[in-house]
Amino acid sequence: MTNPEEKTIELDGSQGEGGGQILRTSLALSVATGQPLAIERIRAGRAKPGLMRQHLACVKAAAEISGAQVEGAELGSQSLRFVPGPVRAGDYRFAIASAGSCMLVLQTVLPPLLLAGAPSTVHLSGGTHNPMAPPFHFLERAFVPLVRRLGADLQLTLRRCGFYPAGGGEVEATIVPAVGALQPFELMARGTQQSAHAECLAPGLPRHVPTRELDTLGGAMGWSGEQLRFGTARQNEGPGNALIATLAYEHVTEVFTAFGEKTLSAEQVAHGLVKELRAFQKSEAAVGPHLADQLALLLALATWQSRKPAAFTCSEVTEHTRTNCAVIERFLPVHFAIAESRTASTVQVSSA
Repeated sequence: MTNPEEKTIELDGSQGEGGGQILRTSLALSVATGQPLAIERIRAGRAKPGLMRQHLACVKAAAEISGAQVEGAELGSQSLRFVPGPVRAGDYRFAIASAGSCMLVLQTVLPPLLLAGAPSTVHLSGGTHNPMAPPFHFLERAFVPLVRRLGADLQLTLRRCGFYPAGGGEVEATIVPAVGALQPFELMARGTQQSAHAECLAPGLPRHVPTRELDTLGGAMGWSGEQLRFGTARQNEGPGNALIATLAYEHVTEVFTAFGEKTLSAEQVAHGLVKELRAFQKSEAAVGPHLADQLALLLALATWQSRKPAAFTCSEVTEHTRTNCAVIERFLPVHFAIAESRTASTVQVSSA
């Protein structure tokens, strides 16, 4: 399993934040650049180290879109060797049998498919609203507009919600590459606020749960009426609970989500989300910590293709973001410069 034309990128999967993001970003960039990947100590510091089902789904999806040769793709494996072929546009179906996030599978295959020679359709099944993963509504409202600013297109359709632990969600994604190179951009300010609203998805739960969550959030944020909504989800898609706040600004839309748990009251769920919202609103940054992760990879690909710099400001530079930038620099001839500030940290990406 060697590709004489490309040097293998060797990674320590326990570096930095040490989670599944290292695997997903490295798989995406291995396929996008054609560079073989060897990764050891995958999720070594986690309670259950190695590849879990959702990580295996990402490996298999990356292999399918590139005809890759793979070693170590099995449950619990802490080492993986991945030799990609050329990325292939097409009509794909990827399923996670458990409630693992199918949105993370999309996160893995999207970057290389944005560079393919034709549009692709990806049918995903599994979890759509999971803790520790970007929920569907976050990608649809916050992420998709940024893909379009690059000159490409991403269209997402939610066919069925999937919550932990049942899963069973269904999403369709249409990915249309840019004509020519992806175009980097600067996103330094969010601009004036245009709207704000919250919605609660609570299929299979008593009506008082979403009512209390929305009432608590509304009271804390000063939101009322149309700003507080009961989201659309069929009863048989639950039980599940996601409280979603959407802040639309002139230059960006941000989405924050809190998930209900058996150990938390409705009021605690709402107060947790309020804390996140206030932290973001207190900053002067364009994006929050989760969207920063997503932007780093998109802008790095655009800088690589166009050789033009890009930049954005974020409310917090997490260890997750730092680790993601370090992995990206291993695959692409780009350099990240991070300047932290109390009100807005700046992330710049330029050709190395």
